[in-house]
Amino acid sequence: MMANENGLNTIGSALVNDHHLLTTVYGDIISIAKKAASVSASLEVPQKIVRYQGTDHKIHYGTVHDDRVFQLESGFAEIAKGVFDYDGVEVLLSDVKILIPVEPTKIVNFGWTFAGHAKETGGKENLKEPFLFLKPLSALIADQETICLPPSQLTNRVELEGEVALVIGKRGKNIKEEDALDYVFGYTVFNDVTARDLTKADPQFTRGKGFDTFGPIGPWIVTGIDPTDLRIVTTLNGKVVQDGTTAQMSLRIPYLISWISQVMTLEPGDVLALGSPSGSCSMQTGDVVSVEVEHIGKLTNYVK
Repeated sequence: MMANENGLNTIGSALVNDHHLLTTVYGDIISIAKKAASVSASLEVPQKIVRYQGTDHKIHYGTVHDDRVFQLESGFAEIAKGVFDYDGVEVLLSDVKILIPVEPTKIVNFGWTFAGHAKETGGKENLKEPFLFLKPLSALIADQETICLPPSQLTNRVELEGEVALVIGKRGKNIKEEDALDYVFGYTVFNDVTARDLTKADPQFTRGKGFDTFGPIGPWIVTGIDPTDLRIVTTLNGKVVQDGTTAQMSLRIPYLISWISQVMTLEPGDVLALGSPSGSCSMQTGDVVSVEVEHIGKLTNYVK
């Protein structure tokens, strides 16, 4: 009889343990499912998409929620299509190295889209068509990285230009203006660093805009926001030097997308920098420059 009782007790203990195990596993599944559901909200609501190097030293995409990042299995091509596959890893934002948010095939820049900036730099105000230039991929640097001033024999006046940039989400050519925003994946912050003496001296802007590190971008891409009235505030060593809004642009964003797509095919990940409000000014070694855009975030870089 005692043996039977011991056997029943053993079976009962095993069942209890199994129940606890199932409860734990089920709880974990529910927890992951809830996080996955919050991640898989797709592009219909604002999402902060960050590209980073994790503690495993690998490069990942993730969605930012307060001070944490939900790591994604998806690459940019999948994310741009609205596929957000959470891989179960959650990390502190402070524990990762933020990288440039996307690897574009090209960086398209629109100049003098703000009348005040056109006037202060000797450009043309209220253009009927965009003033266009490109930056090389080697210009891109991430949030918290360093803007390296070229030797003084090359330029002695390097200026900041805080901007909003959009990131293309799908391939497009000859895009209709009314369809243009459907091709946008999201928006990020850009600093169109410029050697002003060279852009004034040269017949075109390639040299003055194209030095290494002259394209800070980030810290992430935000989807699902209205770009028509985003406030842009740039500070230099804590002092506000630019304060404008995309509502002041003389050319509409859908028009810019449509216009450039007549010239070149836009690929997923391509960056279109939309121009700077007035207040561009020189930077010196030791300066700290921050560009903050409403509903997107703050991009900070150090000058050396």
